[in-house]
Amino acid sequence: MPFVRNAWYVAGWSRDFAEALTPLTICDRRMVMFRASDGRVAALEDRCPHRLLPLSKGKRIGDTVQCGYHGMTFDTGGKCVRVPGQDNLPASAYVDTFPVHEAHGIVWVWPGEADKADPASVFDMPELSDPAWHLHHGDKLHIRANYLNVAENLVDPAHVSFVHPTTLGNAASENVPVHVRTAGEAIVAWRWIRNSEPIGFFQKFGGFEGNVDRWHYYYLHLPSTAVIDFGSVDTGLNCPEDERDRGVRIFALHFVTPVTEGYTIDHWLHLRNTALGDDAASDQMDAMFRTAFDEDKEVLEAIHEEECRPQRRKPIRIAIDKGPNVYRKRIRELIEAEATEDLGAPEAPVYVHHD
Repeated sequence: MPFVRNAWYVAGWSRDFAEALTPLTICDRRMVMFRASDGRVAALEDRCPHRLLPLSKGKRIGDTVQCGYHGMTFDTGGKCVRVPGQDNLPASAYVDTFPVHEAHGIVWVWPGEADKADPASVFDMPELSDPAWHLHHGDKLHIRANYLNVAENLVDPAHVSFVHPTTLGNAASENVPVHVRTAGEAIVAWRWIRNSEPIGFFQKFGGFEGNVDRWHYYYLHLPSTAVIDFGSVDTGLNCPEDERDRGVRIFALHFVTPVTEGYTIDHWLHLRNTALGDDAASDQMDAMFRTAFDEDKEVLEAIHEEECRPQRRKPIRIAIDKGPNVYRKRIRELIEAEATEDLGAPEAPVYVHHD
């Protein structure tokens, strides 16, 4: 399936972009990114229009990029500013550029039509700016699988009992029904497990002495940003669902970026209402998250390998697939809408715009 290109995707953490030329691919579009002298991150098409050498194999000169083959040089707006050996600059001597937005230590890029990129539509949530919550940038997971499978996994609480039995789940949740809501902007799947032993994560970080009530709320924002709200609270408190802040509560955020059809990068971070400012706790949580996410990676890569092999019949669907089914339908609709809008549209250079 093609990609939704008119969308914001995470290119990396702010710390990933400095003066050096950084090549990356998003939605099969190769880019070269670097931080300009004014502090903003620029994103250019990683291909010289002359002989097609990637610009990332050239060098940076101030706020321009010089091709490593014949020295054609481009500014952060994609305009050619020098052709060695001639004074005239051909109108066709440009490279596409891509809108970039940076916030909360995250760099987003828009691989689609630049005039449709609205910074106001970049994913955000109040807790990212709330001092009562600790924001910790985690890592990035490279997965040899299609991004749709990766995103579906992030609106699927049911897999936690079986894939993550020592970290994020246990057997107590195996037969607890999953509820799904698809009417809003985000697809939501959730369930509560009442009066059960804490999972491994909260055995380590929750400080609970007895059984807990625990929850998983999975929010999938199109095209592929997921927020997993999970936590635990002492069973004796009989906590209502809308008072989850009374317990130990964590948001795990996953920014799923399609690289190619069979390769995805999942940048993940977490927000927590406990152990504020405790770097040791962040490191310990990272270690547990890496264990859990590596378990996801193993499953998703095995599924992708099987999907690439001949199949005699289509996979079956069961009750827990309501969220993923709706997700696939919405992605198809977005892709079809982009294809319809593109019909008959002339090709033109795209220049990056910074507010």
